[in-house]
Amino acid sequence: MKELLEHLQAYILISEEEFKQIETYFECFEVKKKQDINSFKNISNYNFFVVKGCLNMYFINDKGENQSVQFAIENWWISDLLSLHRNKKSVFFIQAVENCKILSISKKNQEKLLIEFPKIERYFRIIYQVALGASLYRIKFLYQASKAERYFHFIKHHPEFAQRIPQYLIASFLGLTPEYVSEIRAKNFS
Repeated sequence: MKELLEHLQAYILISEEEFKQIETYFECFEVKKKQDINSFKNISNYNFFVVKGCLNMYFINDKGENQSVQFAIENWWISDLLSLHRNKKSVFFIQAVENCKILSISKKNQEKLLIEFPKIERYFRIIYQVALGASLYRIKFLYQASKAERYFHFIKHHPEFAQRIPQYLIASFLGLTPEYVSEIRAKNFS
């Protein structure tokens, strides 16, 4: 759990003694590639922190195709936050892109943790503010950029994802078809 401690310390002051108490609120588990950890129409009861690996959050669109909306790699959180917060059925799946090691915290334990350690509430506020800001920039970019610009911007500015995530998932995340991604890659690299 040293990864979580280091991530917390990047945002808030926290001692190793405090962290020994904090880590008792979490469970650690492993997920195999292509295994789901959150299923559509189930209530999300957990928030997940990626220690190792990569996760993909997606929904199934009207055409029956998977539409990726978020990826999470090491030191990223992922959950259907509205389902978690409102205790409503999720509209998303979360699936492992790679074999993963994940920390989970239940909604109940997270609430207890925030009460016992108010500085953790500050931590979550900061990371959620950053995540919301990034989501808004992504939406703006999707509206303004051409298809090719979306793809090459993603590859250039997010190499940590681009090298690990299959092209068809990147295409889905950017609102492109895998065929289009293959075509622009062929043109650019020929």
